[in-house]
Amino acid sequence: MLEKKKLLHRKLNLLDVFSIAAGAMISSGLFVLPGLAFAKAGPAVVVAYILAGIIVIPSMLAQIELGTAMPKAGGSYFYIERSMGPAAGTLGGFASWFSLALKSAFALIGIGAFAHLLFPGFTGTHIKLIAIAFCILFALLNIKSVKNTSRFQVTLVLSLLAMLFLYCIFGVTKVNLHNFIPFSPKGIGAVIPVVGLVFVSFGGLTKVASIAEEIKKPKKNLPLGMLLAFIVVMFFYVAVIFVTVGVVNANKLANSLTPISQGGEIVLGQVGMLILSIAALFAFFSTANAGILSASRFPMAMSRDNLLPGIFKKMTKKSGTPLISIIVTAAFMIFMIAFLNFENLVKAASTMKIILFLYTNIALIVMRESRIDTYQPSFRVPLYPWLPIIAIIIYAFLIFEMGTLPLLITGFFVILCLAWYIFYVRRRVVRKSALIHIVERVMNKKISSTTLTEELKEILIRRDNIVEDRFDKLVKSAVVLDIERPIEAKEFFKFVSEQLTSRLKIPSQELHDLFVDREQQSSTILEPGLAIPHIIVPGLKKFDILIVRCKDGIKFDENEPPVHTVFVLIGSMDERNFHLRALMSIAQIVKEQNFYKRWFAAKNIEELRNIIYLSSRKRETHENK
Repeated sequence: MLEKKKLLHRKLNLLDVFSIAAGAMISSGLFVLPGLAFAKAGPAVVVAYILAGIIVIPSMLAQIELGTAMPKAGGSYFYIERSMGPAAGTLGGFASWFSLALKSAFALIGIGAFAHLLFPGFTGTHIKLIAIAFCILFALLNIKSVKNTSRFQVTLVLSLLAMLFLYCIFGVTKVNLHNFIPFSPKGIGAVIPVVGLVFVSFGGLTKVASIAEEIKKPKKNLPLGMLLAFIVVMFFYVAVIFVTVGVVNANKLANSLTPISQGGEIVLGQVGMLILSIAALFAFFSTANAGILSASRFPMAMSRDNLLPGIFKKMTKKSGTPLISIIVTAAFMIFMIAFLNFENLVKAASTMKIILFLYTNIALIVMRESRIDTYQPSFRVPLYPWLPIIAIIIYAFLIFEMGTLPLLITGFFVILCLAWYIFYVRRRVVRKSALIHIVERVMNKKISSTTLTEELKEILIRRDNIVEDRFDKLVKSAVVLDIERPIEAKEFFKFVSEQLTSRLKIPSQELHDLFVDREQQSSTILEPGLAIPHIIVPGLKKFDILIVRCKDGIKFDENEPPVHTVFVLIGSMDERNFHLRALMSIAQIVKEQNFYKRWFAAKNIEELRNIIYLSSRKRETHENK
């Protein structure tokens, strides 16, 4: 049996998902990094942002597929751990937490830096104290309620987008195209490292997957929210940076930590500078807030899986938020604020995020190729497997373009993670990953357990809000047969009767005669390849289902093609109403997209049962009989 774990509450709607994903992207990546990136690439910085956005698309799509299949706290960590095992999961979990917490620490530093812009009398110490104060404030907000956190996020993001829209509308009329000449003063080769530098700007897009367990209707709201956030933020990145490069003098823009505010002052005067500085503060608020919300879910998810001590999964009784995980995440961010070296740590965070995206695409391939029947995403990545393979190659190339120091920092981090796995995790976790299912299939040898299959089944039940009705309960206990040879109808009915006699307490010969008589009255073949034999048996409150697959076919009628799928229904006269409802349920199941493809691909009886049990048919939740 799987361990029962306390689940997070589902409180987030589509607007919340959009705001968390969008708000997590629009911060230092837009309000601070363009100046640093411009110093390295010149006006081609616009292209660098476009390329960074394009190469994040495969990972966004992979996250959407994995997230709709496994809407669980932990996002990337959960997918990596379940696909490749606890060693990869340990690295993925710590890397996800580290990169998100670090990105949020950047945002908090940005709050202090822009406060200094508005109030020049502030010192460096004041800036750090302001950043720490806001970190504590957002941590308390996250502890209080995820819903309050998301409402605050929605307000921030919508206000921020409105101010950026205002800047673009007024700024585009003042763009000086001569500012774009020369377009790439240091050559196109200088643009590639900048793509890696600004890549972290899009990293926040996928962090919303870490809170998928708290999203209402994740099959719809998770992919739609992420896609909308990407499209909207990509537009604003390109538009805002284009306007800024077009209005700000190159000497002032290079290495500026407040490039958009400088552009606002040129476009709208002091009022513009004030509006864009407020917009920057809103952006940093939203990133820091969403960062603590998302990053804190990684230690909690790792603790659930015994990769971290159990204290990290402790949740508040009233609001159901991960208390210790939030506190530790905030404490780490405060520590990083005190020792932050901006550019190198931005590169380290970008490198870590690229590694995570690489792992995510590998996880997608592993989950697909494992062919686990309970892996049922509602969205599938197009152009599979070429899109994730190309993404993996690009990400590997970008990692080595980031420079020596970020690689050294990342390498040291990987060594620490592996040490934690060896000395803490390895003796506590024996869970099998999806990778084992691939090895099993290649070697044609049974070596994996059904733990992951059952866990994914429980996730699907919660994702799809499946509330068992009477039909589901019958399917769970039903006899399921997988006949591996061609068979005639009379022999089939004899075999079925022998399976049912003890369950119904009716002699097998009596059942056999009833099946044969019913088939002689009229064929029970409903469509080519599908039959639903049904009989009425003596007694009261008797009803049972038997499910059969026969790949080589059952010959019901000489004039009809062989039957491969059979639902046998047996009930007493007083169950006629339920008999009709069972027929309706079966009709919905077999009409599902790719039903027969999945039915013939199922590897064993439990997979056949899961195809029926996990169907998206309309359930009669009021029925308890």
